[in-house]
Amino acid sequence: MAALTAAAIVLNVVGGEVVARIGLPIYGDSVGTVIAGALGGPWIGALAGASTNVLWALLGRPNVLPFAVTAAAIGLLAGLATRWGWMRSVWRAALAGLVTGVTAAIVSAPIAAWLFGGVTGAGTDLIVAFFRATGSSIQAAALGQGLVSDPIDKLATFLVAFFVLRALPQRQLWRYPGAAAIVGARGRDGGDDPAANAPWVQGER
Repeated sequence: MAALTAAAIVLNVVGGEVVARIGLPIYGDSVGTVIAGALGGPWIGALAGASTNVLWALLGRPNVLPFAVTAAAIGLLAGLATRWGWMRSVWRAALAGLVTGVTAAIVSAPIAAWLFGGVTGAGTDLIVAFFRATGSSIQAAALGQGLVSDPIDKLATFLVAFFVLRALPQRQLWRYPGAAAIVGARGRDGGDDPAANAPWVQGER
């Protein structure tokens, strides 16, 4: 699990940095978190998410540190969504992304408003400025920005994670506890998954 968490953190930081430097009104920093949550479970996802923000802050973006709680929530929800079977089809993965996005917006809005006045230095600040220009309070503008950006961002994130998981070799996928929830309950017994009865799977029973 340590290797999975480390890989997720690297993927998150790289993705987040690219999006931040371009100035897009999304985040791009949670693909690794969702993959970690899907493969390792809710708590591994939460750990990967929170650890990403801590490390990223140490690398020069201190403004992301308070949002570690949001990142942890994303990983937790990714793990739960996988357990509930939402990563078995592209449509359910998309729905999981939208639900996670709304949740992330609700969690993040008070942090953005109270600690940063709604302005975090990201591309999403333009959306906050728009809501402020319409007369919204800082809290309402921060929430409005989140409800615009987060569902789009997490929808894309979950879809990318879904296709990455589908592309993983069976030998690698079945090393993680989330494999059965991703491919289906019958996979480990040889129903859907031709690799289910392979030696590396049988040895884990």
